Amino acid sequence: MFKVNEIKELIRAIDNSSIGEVEIRGENKEKITIRKEGVQQTVSVPQAAVQPAPVPAPQPEQPKAEEPKQDQGSEKSKNETTSKQNDDSLKKITSPMVGTFYESPNPESDPYVKEGDKVSPDTVVCIVEAMKLMNELEAEVSGEIVEVLVENGELVEYGQPLFLVKPN
Repeated sequence: MFKVNEIKELIRAIDNSSIGEVEIRGENKEKITIRKEGVQQTVSVPQAAVQPAPVPAPQPEQPKAEEPKQDQGSEKSKNETTSKQNDDSLKKITSPMVGTFYESPNPESDPYVKEGDKVSPDTVVCIVEAMKLMNELEAEVSGEIVEVLVENGELVEYGQPLFLVKPN
């Protein structure tokens, strides 16, 4: 039977490869399908028991095309964000899993938090959707949100910084 961590590893391997879809069938006709569609991943597990299968090796990285030059305003804000991320006095709230970042419980609602908001350890700051499960993420630190580092609907990686917090 697949464990959640094994499924997460499979998703990461597919995400980092050029493979678009993988279907794995177990001995008892259990099946897991992982599909990469644009920026979203779909995982369906029709039956609870799924047999482990080897993880496909990531494909070699394709050479990247040269990025267009950014204007000085964008460059300045990027440098400010980088310097804030390197500020040791700020705490980072990181993603506990690979998934999709949502700033609010639904599209019509206000974000859980925005820059300047005060948070406590049990304050819900966002949702990370993984395998169609909505996981509320708590701040786990007291302080003030200095910066939101990701956009709503963006794919996030395990350990990726989502928020910078100035602790109390």
